[in-house]
Amino acid sequence: MIKIDYRDARPIYEQIVDGVETLALRGALPAGSQLPSVRQLAMELSINPNTIQRAYAELERRGVIYAAKGRGNFISDDTAALCQRRLEEIGAQIHALADQARALGAKEEQIREWVEQKGDGTA
Repeated sequence: MIKIDYRDARPIYEQIVDGVETLALRGALPAGSQLPSVRQLAMELSINPNTIQRAYAELERRGVIYAAKGRGNFISDDTAALCQRRLEEIGAQIHALADQARALGAKEEQIREWVEQKGDGTA
């Protein structure tokens, strides 16, 4: 379900947040589906339950999940808002990268070509 990469510079809770968000956006965790309990997921991933609790709190703050008292945590119905927020984040990253490229002397045409590439990775 969720993969933890210990070589990743990001904290483990952020990797969990990103993993759950990605699964929700791709439909692998449909709206209304229940997440594992904090203890269960901590055991599955062999990490501290406090880390899972922090990830779940962040997911709830972002609107990805909601907590039902006494029942657990569930994927939110509002994946459209989640998708829009993620697209805005990606747009900001692209803008920042384009600014860095311009600072290094890249021309607008070259930046446009990079953005318009269809994933083949060549320039």
